[in-house]
Amino acid sequence: MTAPTASSRRQFLTLLGVSALAVSCGTTANAGSPGKGQTKTLRYQGWAGQVTLPELAEDLGYLDDVKLKWVGNTTSGPQDIQTAATGQTDFGGAFNGAVVKLAANKAPVKAVISYYGSDKDSYSGYYVLDDSPIRSARDLIGAKVGMNTLGAHSEAMLDIYLQRAGLSRAQADKVEPLVVPPVNTEQSLRQKQIEVAVLSGILRDKALASGGIRPLFTDHQLLGAFSAGTYVMTDRFLEQNPGTARTFVTGVGRAIEWSKTTPRDEVVDRMTAIVKKRGRNEDTAALRYWKSYGVAETAGRITGKELQLWIDWLAERGDIAKGQVTLSGLYTNEFNAKSGS
Repeated sequence: MTAPTASSRRQFLTLLGVSALAVSCGTTANAGSPGKGQTKTLRYQGWAGQVTLPELAEDLGYLDDVKLKWVGNTTSGPQDIQTAATGQTDFGGAFNGAVVKLAANKAPVKAVISYYGSDKDSYSGYYVLDDSPIRSARDLIGAKVGMNTLGAHSEAMLDIYLQRAGLSRAQADKVEPLVVPPVNTEQSLRQKQIEVAVLSGILRDKALASGGIRPLFTDHQLLGAFSAGTYVMTDRFLEQNPGTARTFVTGVGRAIEWSKTTPRDEVVDRMTAIVKKRGRNEDTAALRYWKSYGVAETAGRITGKELQLWIDWLAERGDIAKGQVTLSGLYTNEFNAKSGS
């Protein structure tokens, strides 16, 4: 595996810029006058072996006459929102820093609802072997950190950890984030191909059950309970399909609250049934480890602070110019009837 250069690290999230340039000249499949002939089918990407909140909402009947159309799976939030921005799908979700960066590159998108986060049950941990000499942020200088994708949640948390520990930019650039497929991350750590593994969900729980690893830090320890990612839709889609957008966002908000108030075993059983029904030849074993979606606010309501954090951070790093992204133009709760906004 090849580590990114210091230059590529300083250009955090620039992979989103290319797709954003295409948005202004692209077209969508939902053209028409506002509010008339609104689409009732939403194209989206899923995650193998997982049940997304929109999928849960549809199964619960919360999307009414709106239907989801699965067009494939993704393993990357930045890639998912790129497909939404360019009109290949109708919504996509990613870490909020990636959403900010996409908006900074002139993509006409808005965040409409939070869909994942970190809490005491649902979090990402940065793990090392029990006998690793790594005990602090400074020990990471020269170390390889395996994560599912660059320019997203895992890399951002790593950068915050290094920054809070007082590492200089030059020192932080010597920490090497590497892309490792999630299913291979634990093995890469145990075989000492990497020094740190970012693990969450079933992969974290299985690795901990096997023993021999310990946490260096977690995102929940860094920031407490917080909503970390939002679903986005294009401004054009929202203008032309306001009713559909409201049904979708409100339905997802209802699904969030259902997952919080329903006994965990019942949620897992429901998810397992959903995966089996869709017939994609997926392993359902991971679902029994599900604990929560980690969304902090009621019904996924966006407060603004979860996006402002990354506007300020990206500006401080020099990845976006100060004032390049305004919070008021970045999100809306207009379509979330369940949030009480």
